[in-house]
Amino acid sequence: MRRVLSVTSECVPLIKTGGLADVSGALPGALAAHGWDMRVLLPAYPGVAKKVGKTRVVWQSSDLFGGPASVRIGRSGRMSVLLLDAPHLFSRDGGPYLDPQGRDYPDNPERFAALCWVAMEIARDGLTDGWRPELVHAHDWQGALVPLYLRQHGVRVPSLLTIHNIAFQGLTQPERLSRLRIDPEAFEQGHLEFWGKVGVLKAGMMCADRVSTVSPRYAAELSLPEFGMGLDGVIAALNRPVVGILNGIDLEVWNPETDPAITPFSAARPASRSKNRKALLDRFGLEDGPGPLAAVVSRMTEQKGLDLLAEVLPGYIDAGGRLVVLGSGDPEIEKAFHDAAARWPAQVGMARGYDEPLSHLMYAGADAMLVPSRFEPCGLTQLYGLRYGAVPLVAPTGGLADTVIAANPAALGAGVATGIMMSRIDAGGLYDALMQLCTLHAAPTTFKQIQKNGMRADFGWERSAAAYASLFSDIITEATE
Repeated sequence: MRRVLSVTSECVPLIKTGGLADVSGALPGALAAHGWDMRVLLPAYPGVAKKVGKTRVVWQSSDLFGGPASVRIGRSGRMSVLLLDAPHLFSRDGGPYLDPQGRDYPDNPERFAALCWVAMEIARDGLTDGWRPELVHAHDWQGALVPLYLRQHGVRVPSLLTIHNIAFQGLTQPERLSRLRIDPEAFEQGHLEFWGKVGVLKAGMMCADRVSTVSPRYAAELSLPEFGMGLDGVIAALNRPVVGILNGIDLEVWNPETDPAITPFSAARPASRSKNRKALLDRFGLEDGPGPLAAVVSRMTEQKGLDLLAEVLPGYIDAGGRLVVLGSGDPEIEKAFHDAAARWPAQVGMARGYDEPLSHLMYAGADAMLVPSRFEPCGLTQLYGLRYGAVPLVAPTGGLADTVIAANPAALGAGVATGIMMSRIDAGGLYDALMQLCTLHAAPTTFKQIQKNGMRADFGWERSAAAYASLFSDIITEATE
């Protein structure tokens, strides 16, 4: 088995705030079939160790960025987990990144620099059980200092940096360089400097052997000023283009035939899906009607385009539509949907926060999933929607464009459409797409065919894992030549 160390700040089923966790948790099992032994290095946040169970120490230090630390190895399902136990950095009452009041921990740069430092030492010296990686796979800004530390300390182990969302870059002040154990020359040479600040993600991009992201479309978009978030010039200067490998979903967890949170159904036997639709309407106290029942499961942010949805919602309701929303985030966007639920109590329902079983019911019962994002590196919502027969209505960006076949005349004529795509990312484009949803829903034979097409599509991890395995091999080969 080839050996790779995955460095991540979150990982399903141990800790999750977003899609990064799904990728980190799915890759080890998927890659095993391709001959890769992937160990996942993850902070031992409160409660995580209990989910792993029996562990043993394989690395330790008396002073890791201000306190003692150890790495303990254990298992979670098919995944081999390396838990970084550093109480002074990770034993906190809030989440992985935010305190109980929703504010960034002020020492986040040091916390995740420590995670990267440990990864570098494991790559350099190995673990006490003799395991040493041939490649380090770092994720997002929280893992992005690994390539810099490897280069800074002459560790001849290649690295891959995967960008899950370039909007989060780990920016901090130059005064922190010594605390982050970074040679000031790296800042002066431009590897870290980003408009006078330390750009942690930029450092990873500059120093990694290769850079990847989570869909082919997003890989192309990152070189454009409107999507590159100020790093498009860095991307243009890389020796090799950014590789786009589409995310997959766990087909066992997300299986409408066996999902315990819903009434089971399948593409071959779709009749029971109507029971989930009724259960969803009942859950939100809505009246049924001839129009479509759309759903949103999302963070409430402008990135997700939900301010656009709030703007055009009256027209959709007038056309006979229904809407259920699950999520939290921007207070103004949350308020807009709470106000909508108060204004149209029989047509609009809003649930704040996140509820995993409810989300499964929403995918299983809604006629459509709305994902009008202004940018979307990959997106999993539309994949879950496809799997469960909730027709995705998406913006033409990133992984949304890579995974949904728009119901244009050619696709409808060929019988291959799987969803609806906005013509442009603004309120007018979303309104037009919602009217198309209403029109298609009023043609049951066509709409059911679109649902079945989506349910039969394959968005598991097999093809993506094969692409990662090939990329890993290429990086190692290039590093040894």
